[in-house]
Amino acid sequence: MWQRIKTAIILIIIVGVALFASESPILFVPLLAVGVTIAAHEWTKLMPRWRHPPLFVAIVLVVTLVTLLFEVTWVAWWVASVAIWIMALSWVTQFPTKTSWYGKKLGLMGLVILTGAITAMFYLWQLSPWWLMYVFVLVWCADSGAYFVGRKLGKRKMAPNVSPNKSMEGLYGGLATGLIVVLGISIFKLHLTGMTLFAFMVLSGITILSSVLGDLFESMLKRRADVKDSGTILPGHGGILDRIDSLLAATPIFALGFWLLQQTGLFVLV
Repeated sequence: MWQRIKTAIILIIIVGVALFASESPILFVPLLAVGVTIAAHEWTKLMPRWRHPPLFVAIVLVVTLVTLLFEVTWVAWWVASVAIWIMALSWVTQFPTKTSWYGKKLGLMGLVILTGAITAMFYLWQLSPWWLMYVFVLVWCADSGAYFVGRKLGKRKMAPNVSPNKSMEGLYGGLATGLIVVLGISIFKLHLTGMTLFAFMVLSGITILSSVLGDLFESMLKRRADVKDSGTILPGHGGILDRIDSLLAATPIFALGFWLLQQTGLFVLV
């Protein structure tokens, strides 16, 4: 447990410095590059045997960095990512009866998921580091709420073939916890009212649910690949994918929804 706590503290410090130390991306982009490189390497361990893992890692890194330069393409990556997560919902509910999704196509899926998440993180950071931190806090609070409620009241299994410890009661508890945080921030910090408040609450609720899907999807991948953790780089925590699985789904979905709210005039940044 102490090793897990120490690793978490170090991660918080590194991420915090990269997010807030400079308005220039000079610290944040290298962190994203390192993160996506390690995540891509771990992804190769979850796929069917990949002949040249370094090639996949290089492709993901290059595509991600090039995509960061072309902001006009970001929304397309988020839409593609959301499409995969919608399909993933069906895959999780049908596992292990149907696993046709498991094959070489996981390479393309990994590329889209990782690039979509990284560009979404960078987009939110550009708006303000606090917007990216908002998604982090939202996911962490919902996850904590789900954990404690699930331990105390959990009875009905949510996806027993994928993650036996997760319950529907935990899901409701996590959603409720997250939405309490959202409501507090929306009213007392952002001063939202009316349709803007409603739309932002809905988007945040969807983001919370998508974070659960991200967690379940990675658990399903690990079960299909017959591995316990995606990696060992984080002592006490496993791999990078084990720590960001929820964010891989949550960040592009929130970024796309937030972008749409701005385009429709429902949310105006000040």
